[in-house]
Amino acid sequence: MRRFFAILLIVLSLPASAQYNIDRLLLAGRSALFYEDYVLSIQYFNQIILAKPYLYGPWYYRAIAKYNLDDFVGAENDCNEAIELNPYISGLYDLRGVCRIRMQKFKEACADYDLAILHDPVNQGLWYNRVLCRIQDKDYDRAEQELDSMIVRWKSNAKNYQLKAEVRMLQKDTVSASGFLDKALELDPYDGEAWTVRAMMSLNRRKWKEADEQLSKAIYLKPTATGNYINRALARYNINHLRGAMADYDKAIELDSNNFLAHYNRAQLRVQVGDDNRAIDDFNFIIKMEPNNIMAIFNRALLLDRTGDLRGAIRDYTKVINEFPNFWTGLQFRAKCYRRLGMTAKAEQDEFRIFKAQNNKHLGYQPRWSKSKQKTIRKLSDIDMDKYNQLVEADEHQVVHEYGSVYRGRVQNRKVENEFMPMYVLSYLQYANGMKNITALEPGVEAFNRKEKPLHKIHVTCNPKTLDELETKNYFALVDSLTGRISFIKDMRKEKALLVQRAVAYSVTQNFDAAINDLTAYLQNDTTLALAYWQRAVCQSMMLDFTVSQGINTDLMAALTLADFDKAAKLSPDNAFVYYDRANFLVSRKDYAKAIDDYTKAIQLNPDLAEAYYNRGLARIYANSKAAGIEDLSKAGELGLYDAYSVIKKYRDKK
Repeated sequence: MRRFFAILLIVLSLPASAQYNIDRLLLAGRSALFYEDYVLSIQYFNQIILAKPYLYGPWYYRAIAKYNLDDFVGAENDCNEAIELNPYISGLYDLRGVCRIRMQKFKEACADYDLAILHDPVNQGLWYNRVLCRIQDKDYDRAEQELDSMIVRWKSNAKNYQLKAEVRMLQKDTVSASGFLDKALELDPYDGEAWTVRAMMSLNRRKWKEADEQLSKAIYLKPTATGNYINRALARYNINHLRGAMADYDKAIELDSNNFLAHYNRAQLRVQVGDDNRAIDDFNFIIKMEPNNIMAIFNRALLLDRTGDLRGAIRDYTKVINEFPNFWTGLQFRAKCYRRLGMTAKAEQDEFRIFKAQNNKHLGYQPRWSKSKQKTIRKLSDIDMDKYNQLVEADEHQVVHEYGSVYRGRVQNRKVENEFMPMYVLSYLQYANGMKNITALEPGVEAFNRKEKPLHKIHVTCNPKTLDELETKNYFALVDSLTGRISFIKDMRKEKALLVQRAVAYSVTQNFDAAINDLTAYLQNDTTLALAYWQRAVCQSMMLDFTVSQGINTDLMAALTLADFDKAAKLSPDNAFVYYDRANFLVSRKDYAKAIDDYTKAIQLNPDLAEAYYNRGLARIYANSKAAGIEDLSKAGELGLYDAYSVIKKYRDKK
């Protein structure tokens, strides 16, 4: 009878245990998702889907991870599965709609937003995205109808009037478009997109000075919109502000290194100011992107001709002439190159073709160059060799909208707010913060490695790299191996170091909740190991950030985290990394004064700790001690953290 009840209890406990494991896997996966470790998060969600494919949540979260990896097809498929399991969640349709937008499937995206709005009719973002899809699909009548409904429901939302203006502008009704735009700017004069629409109207009317002023306002409000810099450069070029135009193209390329228009037009500007070699670099880049771009090839030919690379020029002239056999100007330039190289026969062949064309002009096409053409601009799709030296503009001036979705950008926004270098942590991964020939050593960690001889050597690292799929599987296998050994231990006090090893493995795979549990179990057997308090404090700090994002009160967790840092510092007073990490934690609580003291202590213990200088510099700037902060950032740059120099520039220029 006793044996029967024992077996019954075990059987009854199995579902609860399995559910507990699923919940922990889901928590670990969502934590990895929050910290942008998308490949790792997918591995967690895969395990849950394999065990319980009928839960919609793992499909949904895996779709988010795939979306952030630009796997829009995979994300859409996962959304399909999630919707099949639970068709009443508006966020599922929203995510699938955004995926379809990225795949240019605007009609299908509209259908998704119809369903999302059905379940969440008061969500302005869903209405906004649906209208943007209508505009992209050129369904202006439906867009107008929906905008009318939005204006009635949300009268004070400037975006609705701005979109209304844009739709009217696309229908060539610039008078009413201007009226709606005035209303949008009256409601919100700080809307960068509204100023961009106003500038597009000015560009279409060739009112360059007005466009320059309006785009300057748009750039001030939205400094990362590449298209605004390209369009302002075009406006500045036409009012002879060449230096400003060049600066705008430079900035556009800094924001989008593969932008065709920025590279092409910067090359043309460089030609005008005599910067031939760097113009060649730009045309090389364009031709690498578009090997058959005849206009770029001809421009590069002229520059190679001018700089003395005659054979390179002939190669490019030949490619253009093969494409346009009656392009006599190309033949003339190639003939001159042949003569300079002493290739008289080939030069005479080209010159004879030109002579025949002059005698029979109606058979050929003879371009005429004039100074009046210098300020003209061709459309991107206009392939006219007569316009080889003109700047290029897009076929249609369009406003690039940001779709109202939390799936792309929320993590990036968090990174902008949190500019500090991350914490040091125990890991199996090597030190990797971008600097060379530097190893983070801590005597306590080295002593642990010598004494306990872990399966893998434990390191101290900062900002560890993201795991790929194979590495993730290897660390999961390590966790399973350690779990197998731990399950057979009868006296945990003798083998407690295995708990630390597994906690570190859990930390590497961002399963911080499991790592905290293992470290807590270790500390129940040994309260003298500083590394355990330190690692638990770091894991709790990481969980704290994630928990805050879920809108949960974290005061108690914050107090426990600080207590662990304090205990680690007491047990290991010479460990610079503990003081550095505690300072990072204090910074996250906006306690800059105490954080600066801890960074200072860390620097005293380890004068080469570049991250401590970097973070102390930022903390001092936030504490209104700008000069001292810039001095610290300078020292961080000197020690190899070269990002410090861009931060110095940012804050030095900031008024």
